[in-house]
Amino acid sequence: MEKAQTAQPMATSLELDAADPLAPFRDRFAGVGDMTIPAYLDGNSLGRPLKASLQRMQSFIQDQWGGRLIRGWDESWLALPEQIGNELGKTVLGAADGQTIVADSTSVLLYKLVRAAVAARPERREIVIDRDNFPTDRFIVEGIASELGMSVRWVEAGFDGGVTASALGAVVGSRTSLVVLSHVAYRSGHLADMEQLTALVHQAGALMLWDLCHSVGAVPIDLDACGVDLAVGCTYKYLNGGPGAPAFAYVNDKHHDLLRQPIHGWLGSQDPFGMGEGYVPASGIRGFASGTPPIMGMLCMQDMIELIGLAGMEAVREKSIRLTEYAIALVDERLTPIGASLSSPRDQQLRGSHITVDHPSFEAITARLWKQGIIPDFRKPTGIRLGLSPLSTSFTEVERGIDAIAAQLA
Repeated sequence: MEKAQTAQPMATSLELDAADPLAPFRDRFAGVGDMTIPAYLDGNSLGRPLKASLQRMQSFIQDQWGGRLIRGWDESWLALPEQIGNELGKTVLGAADGQTIVADSTSVLLYKLVRAAVAARPERREIVIDRDNFPTDRFIVEGIASELGMSVRWVEAGFDGGVTASALGAVVGSRTSLVVLSHVAYRSGHLADMEQLTALVHQAGALMLWDLCHSVGAVPIDLDACGVDLAVGCTYKYLNGGPGAPAFAYVNDKHHDLLRQPIHGWLGSQDPFGMGEGYVPASGIRGFASGTPPIMGMLCMQDMIELIGLAGMEAVREKSIRLTEYAIALVDERLTPIGASLSSPRDQQLRGSHITVDHPSFEAITARLWKQGIIPDFRKPTGIRLGLSPLSTSFTEVERGIDAIAAQLA
């Protein structure tokens, strides 16, 4: 008879950190050695600042803003939204140059792209979105549908999962104008199959818009190869742009001459400094801009884009998987026996870089954890979300955080 195999003991967090090839990158982030915050597990809401960004901001204020004053616009600032957009495209979006621009907030860009997309297909009267999408996405879709007399078709998604091809196929049809989905579900962390779902939408003759807020910078994305029409994403999570950093919009170049966004600001016009009468949109991706770009708000993300390029997106994804696998193993070992439950996919191929754990006491517990410097976040009704940013989160932080949650439950 064959001998039964003995289960291998789980590696300790110290062993995992020692073996982590990306561990040296952690020292580039400000505050990582501050033991008043023993575990920062909310990088999917707000990423840590990079030390390089402190220097960049000081230099900009002193040398650019202070030294060049208004001349800075002509010398470099006006080009930054498209320049950084191209850097994003190359490093984390899988997008060729000229299709991505850094501009407004996520909400404003969602409105602009959704409104432009449905206007391009006036004979189609339905917008499709899932019920568990982020509130902003749902609110904007509902508002535009009400404004235009359209209907919203809802995709039902599992509480601990996300949108599948079968669920989407049940509601997409000949009346569908646009489908709006999140690449990674904000609550469960479910990672959607971008290529498969985009193809399904195109088979129905509709356009596809992806919200990349919870995936960009942590999960490999290939917008061009997947044939994506439109995408929006924020930059203060895994791109570490800082609180309120501006979002980005991607518009596939095949749509540049067909879609017209509705906020006709001066910078999106063909000749901004002509100050002429009547709005003529700029050609290319700049036509999706509106007002004066938030230059200071887009500086810090440049450092994180550069760092991801140095580490390599595939290595970032591998670390993300290792972190979430370790977190799930600790949840099973230390939280499940005392009443908590995992509400995220166990299959690593179906999971982004955060997990959600549920327990009826978690809302009250989260406030107590924050006072200890253990910082996850809470999502109603009963979920603690552990956001693990691959280049700044250590395995030791994950263990500290889950042990602190266990102590509160006990």
